[in-house]
Amino acid sequence: MLTTDFGDLLAERMQLAHREIATRWFGRLLDLLPVDAREVFPSSLLDHIPALIVEIAASLREPNTAFAANTAMLDKARELGSLRHAQRASLHQVVREYQILGSILVTFVAEQLDALGLEPPPADTVRLVARLHEAVNVLSQATIESFVALYTQTIADQHARLEEFTRLAAHEWRQPLGAIQFAVSLLDRDDGSPERRERRLDTLRRNVAHLVALTRKLESVARLHGSGDDDLLLQTVPASTVVQEAARQLRDAADAQGVELRIASDLPSVTVDVGRFELIFVNLLSNAIKYADPTKDTRVVEVTGTADAAGWCRFEVRDNGLGIPSHALNTIFERFTRAHGDHAHAAQVAGVGLGLAIVDDCVRAIGGRIDVTSVEGDGTTFTVSIPESPGAPLLDRAT
Repeated sequence: MLTTDFGDLLAERMQLAHREIATRWFGRLLDLLPVDAREVFPSSLLDHIPALIVEIAASLREPNTAFAANTAMLDKARELGSLRHAQRASLHQVVREYQILGSILVTFVAEQLDALGLEPPPADTVRLVARLHEAVNVLSQATIESFVALYTQTIADQHARLEEFTRLAAHEWRQPLGAIQFAVSLLDRDDGSPERRERRLDTLRRNVAHLVALTRKLESVARLHGSGDDDLLLQTVPASTVVQEAARQLRDAADAQGVELRIASDLPSVTVDVGRFELIFVNLLSNAIKYADPTKDTRVVEVTGTADAAGWCRFEVRDNGLGIPSHALNTIFERFTRAHGDHAHAAQVAGVGLGLAIVDDCVRAIGGRIDVTSVEGDGTTFTVSIPESPGAPLLDRAT
């Protein structure tokens, strides 16, 4: 069978087989790229690749129309770049994926020529294959540009956060270090008064404790930021035991603020990284204690929890403190964010705005989510949802 106009026919066959071609592509990815299947098969990617193949096929029908004019498909390609960036793919991986797609499409054309018995002139075949490569290259360029732009922005954001971290850490350390330096200078000029000496020693103790606590918190941020799921050390524990231990660490701070800590005795057991799990409650309880409402006669922080049939445990940390302003609810989990900057009492509370960022890091690391509801003046409730054990169905995370 001889034909000089077979572009429409191959375009039709490619569009009909677009999901089969996409399946081949996914299979090649699993064979050739060092990635986990869960990273290759999200629903968003399953939607993007077949749609791109359909549009590449459509371009064969109009060989004189520039594929770069198809803004809808370029937008799809850019979305693919955003998706692969969010999945932490490498630039090499993105380039290799498009190389594989081009190879599969050319192989498909060869198979169809054989199956249909077509013998087009060599020049027409070359032009059609060149058209395929042009389409793939245009889409690849759009995806890579989007990916690189986001990657570059990520680096810039990290650099900005590092500068902010350095500035705030230096600011927080300056005050207690200055107090220590001043107390030491006074001790050097000790006039022999036991009362004055004890006051200066107390200043040293308090500021050294402040520095130790700050350093530990900053170490927690660095450790959590650099660790991955492979670092999880799983144990099956009664949640009540872990939360009671977190409360024990904060008992003195709670007593000083007149806050009663109430921990339910029937919290469910979980299989979890105990270190991260405890850190979640240490920071949530600490936050609730610090922002207790001094005008209320009764100040309470309580922790309750339940497990559902789907394999998820939900823990609520509820207080009747100052509450969080509505405008701050969307940013409270960001590093170096303090929600109560304009509140007279809260402005006197020490901290750099890392506690809730640590909580969010920990919750995400163990596969859960955290939500918050708050009424300014009434109090705040944090709800931590985590899998009862590894392998529970995925739960949409809070954004």
